[in-house]
Amino acid sequence: MTTLQDPIDVGLRAKKLSHGKLPRYSPLGLFVLSLAAMSGILAVFGSFSIPLAVFLGVILFAVALLVLSGAVEGGRAARDRLATTLMYSAFGLAVIPLISLLWTVLQYGLARFNGYFLTYTMRGVFGGMDAGGVYHAIVGTLEITLFATLISVPIGLLTAIYLVEYGPTRLGRGITFFVDVMTGIPSIVAGLFAYALFALFFGPGVRMGVVGSVALAVLMIPIVVRASEEMLKLVPNELREAAYALGVPKWLTIVKVVLRTAVAGLVTGVMLAIARVIGETAPLLITVGVVDSANFDLFDGRMMTLPVYVFRQYSQGLAPNGITTINYDRAWAAALTLIIIVMLLNLVARLISRFFAPKTGR
Repeated sequence: MTTLQDPIDVGLRAKKLSHGKLPRYSPLGLFVLSLAAMSGILAVFGSFSIPLAVFLGVILFAVALLVLSGAVEGGRAARDRLATTLMYSAFGLAVIPLISLLWTVLQYGLARFNGYFLTYTMRGVFGGMDAGGVYHAIVGTLEITLFATLISVPIGLLTAIYLVEYGPTRLGRGITFFVDVMTGIPSIVAGLFAYALFALFFGPGVRMGVVGSVALAVLMIPIVVRASEEMLKLVPNELREAAYALGVPKWLTIVKVVLRTAVAGLVTGVMLAIARVIGETAPLLITVGVVDSANFDLFDGRMMTLPVYVFRQYSQGLAPNGITTINYDRAWAAALTLIIIVMLLNLVARLISRFFAPKTGR
């Protein structure tokens, strides 16, 4: 026998099981109030600083939001907001060094960053002369890095294909172990290896761009292997099985299906490897050397690169000759040039991955 319940009792029970909800913009407003409150408190005590105010303001915001959300929305929503606050705080903490670095490079590098600096070399420039540019270092960096990419990408990609597509074997486990070992090789060791290798054929004192490319390729290969391996593992096995069911050979399935599907991730992995080595200085000091003129031949003579250029200008600025500002300005402008090149390469990689990525219909 069923009995009718009082609508008032039903409403009270529903109210007990539900909670309110904070306004949409309440976290932002509470964050602003927390920063203002901490800034005022620090100003009163005479110890105001922006980093300390932000740090204490974030802590006050997290505590206040946790208490306010717990009172209005309940404990579960309060814990969710606390986790969200911690996540955004960690992101902001990670971004602060990047923003500081970019701001510092722009602040000091724009003073000499112009067309003249990008199109002239250091040939005939001595001491603290207000002249010279970075053209020869740009040429050396692009050529050496490009040749290192041509060496490392086929080796790394084919290795990743073997490890993923042909199953775990004793050889595969050995390759994986050595790739892990190569990942931790110091860059100076890679430079010494390349120099020793070419010294066997060309004698001691060999300095060529190709030697630097080999040294950078040693550093790039494990990164390309690891990144490509993870991207290939993300390709669904159903795509492979569908191709096999249609009678497509395995090698053609890898080329037309697997690589085509993972091309965006593969390009990203290659760009990570390039960004890893394009700023290396120690191996290039050993293998490529220093020169003040432009050299377009990787297989003949010394070449200048942007990292080595920055190091050389900074070290010359430390010399006790009383003229240091110009050398420092060149170093900062060259660092800005290197950052711009890396950004442009990443932009090109994004365009390539978007163009070649498989089109999916909706």
